[in-house]
Amino acid sequence: MAVVRSSSRGYNSPERRSERAMLKAPVVILTRGADNKTMFEETQTIAVNIHGAMIVSRLKFEAGQIITLRNSRTCEEAPCRVVYLSPRQPENREVGIEFTEPRPQFWRISFPPPDWTPKDPEAKGNRNR
Repeated sequence: MAVVRSSSRGYNSPERRSERAMLKAPVVILTRGADNKTMFEETQTIAVNIHGAMIVSRLKFEAGQIITLRNSRTCEEAPCRVVYLSPRQPENREVGIEFTEPRPQFWRISFPPPDWTPKDPEAKGNRNR
């Protein structure tokens, strides 16, 4: 499982509650359709943090909608709220989801501390050592 920490300006902005990690992790989205039947989609994350993820989905969502996210590797499930819908992608749109409570262990990775930068002495491939 490859994790790439974001270092682009603004991506881990001061307003962000936790650091993002670029991570393609398999997940299953579970939600209820208009007919109250359970719908699901197997997809993957684009980026994750302890508060949620950015995923790609073909399903239709509304902002504020509550869904369940299942980590396909661990089968752990967590309730989430849809907080962002990409306006430019009608299919395979990016969807930002937020756990109803922080889940630092959900992704089974170690997140960098808030002051981490690519220039950190412990950064892999750091040429400034």
